[in-house]
Amino acid sequence: MSYIEHGEHESQHVHGVTRACHSLCGCVRAVVDYLWRRRRPVSLLLASLPIFAFAQYAAYALRYEWLLEADTYRELIYTLPWVLTIKAATFTWFRIYQGGNRYVTFYDLIVLAQASVASSLALVLIAYFAWPELVVPRSVFLMDCMGTLVLFGAFRSLWRWLHERRAIRAAGMTVVRAIIVGTNDSGETLLRAIRRNPNLCYQVVGFIAADEDFVPSRIDGLPVLGALNQLGTLAREHQVDEILIMADELPGREVRRIMDAGSLAAAQVKVLPSYEQLLHKRVDLQPRTVSIADLLRRDPVKLDMRGLHRWIDGRVLLVTGSAGSIGSEICRQLVQFEPRQLIMVDRSENGQFYLQRELEQLAPHLDIRVHIADVGDRNRMEQLLRQYSPDVIFHAAAYKHVPLMEENPSEAIKNIVSATRCLADLAHEHQVSSFVMISTDKAVNPTSVMGVCKRVAEIYVQSLARVSPCQFVTVRFGNVLDSAGSVVPIFREQIRRGGPVTVTHPDMRRYFMMIPEASQLVIQAGAMGQGGEIFVLNMGHPVKIVDLAQEMIKLSGLEVGRDIEIEFCGVRPGEKLYEELHNTGENHSATVHPKIMVADATPLTFRDASAAIGRLENCIELQDAVIIQMLRTIVPQYRPQRADVDDAAKAA
Repeated sequence: MSYIEHGEHESQHVHGVTRACHSLCGCVRAVVDYLWRRRRPVSLLLASLPIFAFAQYAAYALRYEWLLEADTYRELIYTLPWVLTIKAATFTWFRIYQGGNRYVTFYDLIVLAQASVASSLALVLIAYFAWPELVVPRSVFLMDCMGTLVLFGAFRSLWRWLHERRAIRAAGMTVVRAIIVGTNDSGETLLRAIRRNPNLCYQVVGFIAADEDFVPSRIDGLPVLGALNQLGTLAREHQVDEILIMADELPGREVRRIMDAGSLAAAQVKVLPSYEQLLHKRVDLQPRTVSIADLLRRDPVKLDMRGLHRWIDGRVLLVTGSAGSIGSEICRQLVQFEPRQLIMVDRSENGQFYLQRELEQLAPHLDIRVHIADVGDRNRMEQLLRQYSPDVIFHAAAYKHVPLMEENPSEAIKNIVSATRCLADLAHEHQVSSFVMISTDKAVNPTSVMGVCKRVAEIYVQSLARVSPCQFVTVRFGNVLDSAGSVVPIFREQIRRGGPVTVTHPDMRRYFMMIPEASQLVIQAGAMGQGGEIFVLNMGHPVKIVDLAQEMIKLSGLEVGRDIEIEFCGVRPGEKLYEELHNTGENHSATVHPKIMVADATPLTFRDASAAIGRLENCIELQDAVIIQMLRTIVPQYRPQRADVDDAAKAA
């Protein structure tokens, strides 16, 4: 071989060795990378080997009462590698090493039990078929199985406990002693969420049962300390800093009791998001202070979902006043079903724009049509009904501010009475199946122009139901909490400015409903209606407005009289101190739904109602006093609070 050939041969050999080294390094790197990515399961597997070994040794020791002979030791040492290998393989097959120790739950322990039993069965089969000369007592397999389950389960649970303790210390914040109100699934879930969240440095000392007939017990190792009526005493006794409740779990009266107990114990009441909020609104698990909505919240509404699906699914729905507080919430509730089409009608351009964007995110596959229109414009509304042929109309469009309507009665008639008459007539002409009109408790023995106009609209819709195949129904309810222009946002703004908070009268009382609650019951009542009913929603107990103002001031961390003053400015035109539930001579009957009643008001004939409203519309260009006198002839229960009415009556 020449020198050149020898050099070429050496060069090829070097290149071959280099490639082999690169390949070996690549394999080693791949193995290292794989092990690094799998470092947590590998670490857990390695940590489990001593547990398996100790369980095996303990099983033999217990079987022979800790008197192990030399032959038994040799048998134990001989079988131990196989035991470790089979258990590690079985636990890997059951994915025991895949879960995080900090999230171990009861269901993980069930899988662990399955893996322990499976590994023991595998060992039994191998012992009897592979090594028949080995005589391993059956009790050893049984005790080894139980020992593996107990020791490995304790190991994982201890890891979780250490992590939760370390999370509190690592946060570097003061530990807050807390009590959880509620001994149901929500309370237990809240406890587990607090324990796992390193940003929530809480030490939960126990639970409070919402039911006063509680049974002493423990939940996740913590005691049920007592009932809700003992909350103040228990909070002081255990030196509690915060009282935790779940949003939407308790009615407002219970939340108010908790607030009072917290004040007596110098403990702050905090609210955490409910399941529904976590799932649909994607909120973080962070406690918040109690809001006025929590204090006034009532028991959740139970709907006949099957009946509502039959009534709504596959149909074309039209909502007037869709940009308003009630109209927009009705739209939000309707998109949870499966209507064929949703038509939204309102004069508010901005309100319609933002509502459309919101609903398109909630129901991206629903056909939503948005129109800017005046319900009182007959030609425009007839065009929309001819275009879409709606099956159900929810009529929520109306003026609602009592003092403004007192100053503008002709506009109230146009917007409330004439617009309702126009839309109801079109619904009859275009063979709409159902028509649901939104009314108010201010229509009961009215003292305001707004209230009496709503009552006149009720009369017309009820009379039309007697001659039309369309199912015309009216739904009457009180104030909705936190709606645009209502007392709550006004109080909130006054508190933000430093006061004073203005209340009309110390004895002023109102019924309040949450916006979602009212909207859900409106839809439910619409589905229940057969035509001609005036449904009245169960509004609970009236709330004193001055109490509402005081609660909002306290919830803002301020004190009435020291930080914020409350001033009484006098009853405004058209307002009553107490809203009523019954018109004079009117009774309410129960329905199949516990929160919906029906008024037994005797309707006028359609001819009489139509003629009366025709005369009313003919006089809207006259003086306000004449208009109001005409309203009194239609609604005898109307008691206007205006001095010019008597003069007009005398002149007439």
